[in-house]
Amino acid sequence: MRTLTHIDAAGDARMVDVGEKDVAERVAVAEGYLTVGEEASAMVRQGTARKGDVLAVAQIAGIQAAKRTADLIPLCHPLPLTAVSVTLAADTGRVVCRAEVRTRGRTGVEMEALTAVSVALLTVYDMLKAVDRGMELGAVRLVEKRGGRSGTWVRAPGEGA
Repeated sequence: MRTLTHIDAAGDARMVDVGEKDVAERVAVAEGYLTVGEEASAMVRQGTARKGDVLAVAQIAGIQAAKRTADLIPLCHPLPLTAVSVTLAADTGRVVCRAEVRTRGRTGVEMEALTAVSVALLTVYDMLKAVDRGMELGAVRLVEKRGGRSGTWVRAPGEGA
């Protein structure tokens, strides 16, 4: 049975000591989407939102969020990220986001990828909320991780939401 690494023997929270782990190339990919109404969706696709280019602003927000994950998630290690890619696409009814984060370090970047997707989509929500307050975040999830002791993990097609 696996144990929770952020809890010590006394049940107290702790930051995991990664000092003895090998430095390795580590990659994580996450994705998610935001359901949007027809009017908001059209504004994104046509570039007519009053606050500006929704997808460009959200992309930058996602990149910044990946870089600041340790400031947001209490027990995450601050990591020197070597690359962050955030892509967003709008189709009828939703905005889809995918983030890939890379580092060369002693711990993985899953939280950075998940944070990038979450903040990018929340930025879309913020920029469109005057038009559609009924938007919903959906299926923010890890798609793939590579590197480190546990190796590669890839979500099976159709697994999850």
